[in-house]
Amino acid sequence: MNPESSSYDAAWPQLPELQQLRRLLRLNIPGVRSLRLTQVSDGEHQLPVEAVFIGGRAAGLPTVLLVGGTHGVERIGAQVVLAYLESLLSRLRWDETLQAALRQVRLVFVPVLNPVGVVQQTRCNGNGVDLMRNAPLDAREPVRWPLGGQRLSRFLPWYRGRRGLPMEAEARALCELTERLWQRSSLLLALDVHSGFGFSDRLWFPLAGSREPVSHLAEYYALQRLLRRSHPHHDYVFEPQSLHYLCHGDLWDYLYLRAESQQRLLLPLTLEMGSWRWVKKNPLQLRAFAGMFHPVKPHRVQRVLRRHTTLLEFLWRAALSSGNWLPDRAQRTRLANVARRHWYAAAKNPRSGSPDSGARESAVR
Repeated sequence: MNPESSSYDAAWPQLPELQQLRRLLRLNIPGVRSLRLTQVSDGEHQLPVEAVFIGGRAAGLPTVLLVGGTHGVERIGAQVVLAYLESLLSRLRWDETLQAALRQVRLVFVPVLNPVGVVQQTRCNGNGVDLMRNAPLDAREPVRWPLGGQRLSRFLPWYRGRRGLPMEAEARALCELTERLWQRSSLLLALDVHSGFGFSDRLWFPLAGSREPVSHLAEYYALQRLLRRSHPHHDYVFEPQSLHYLCHGDLWDYLYLRAESQQRLLLPLTLEMGSWRWVKKNPLQLRAFAGMFHPVKPHRVQRVLRRHTTLLEFLWRAALSSGNWLPDRAQRTRLANVARRHWYAAAKNPRSGSPDSGARESAVR
């Protein structure tokens, strides 16, 4: 990583997400740091990919990483991350309880990972590459073409990029940041915010390239149980992504497996907001491609921004108090067996019926 101080092209596109991030970074709130991870061009402007750091700096603290705008057309993902960042920055001015808590945990925001995609309202980045198919990692099992990632053409969706080339600048920046964080953290929880899948809001965990359970299945089950007990009326569907489809080159698979090989605890999640219900309520928004991924109506946008605040707050408080819920060695085997029955047995035998089996829709991230 080659960090640079934040600076901006005065002719930045007048896109709300980029302007909001620019405004927040100019607040100069004590204890809040920003880092330019990389910059990319849309042909006219140099657009930075920024990370914002809040909380403790000491090595060994738990960390939560919040990412938005990985797919540019999914603007609501970037807006959810930015809205929560703005809320925290406002509260830091007066909330002594929050100030004290954040000294014991590190929060890192990358609100707009793919700024060119956001400007151009495309899923891919400026080179036509889908960042969530770009990691140098092939699925362990057969995938559906082209949904699972293709190398034929940048003009077709789900393009992985040419074989043998380095990852795209945005993907490399996220990977370098994530590895830097897990090296300095007792636990790294990551949430990547997307939209465009089904009628339900889902929390997906790896693997995306295999139907085999991850090594930290017990930890994911413990986190799901903690969320359910802490917020019993939430309606997130918490599940492995592989229950729906497999793909090559998933960035979070790549990072999870790298962290595991280094014996680091990285627990990535993807929040996949169910955009089909927005379309159901307002079918006219399908007149534009972005309407498949964004609520469009202002009151629905505001509702979505409010809806996920509780989840984001829960995640960093769970990280802060991870010693109270992460399973120990004796508990891991038992919880992993329960989790296999809960998520994977029903997938192999749909008649057995899991809590979520009737609510699964087939679509793509």
